[in-house]
Amino acid sequence: MAWVKIIHILCVMGWMTSIFAVPRALIYWKREWARLGEFGPLGDLTIRLYRFSAGLAVIAVLTGLWLGWWLGWPGWVHLKLALVVALAVHYAWTGRLVLRARKGVFDESDLFLRIFNEISVIGAIAVLWVVVVQPF
Repeated sequence: MAWVKIIHILCVMGWMTSIFAVPRALIYWKREWARLGEFGPLGDLTIRLYRFSAGLAVIAVLTGLWLGWWLGWPGWVHLKLALVVALAVHYAWTGRLVLRARKGVFDESDLFLRIFNEISVIGAIAVLWVVVVQPF
């Protein structure tokens, strides 16, 4: 079971890196698009990061479900799962923003993207709190 935990933690780390980095990269991609008027290297990097982390997200969720089953689904795991679902929705929304940016559509302001980025940080802190404290 230790290997499942290790794989879970590694994949969560990679997924969280993308959750934090891609909204910020969208800000810089938006600026690059305004400067160049076309798809540049930052856009390619952002798309690759998002795609790579999608696989990590799937593995993180599957190993997390395995661990929840192995632990017997205590109450705190249900809360963690709900928070992870919220982060997955955030991640899917980010993917929508990436797809729109690929077409040159940047409707969101820098401020919106910064706040959007910080929401994911709060979500990740909440998940960590639940895992460490195990409130119920």
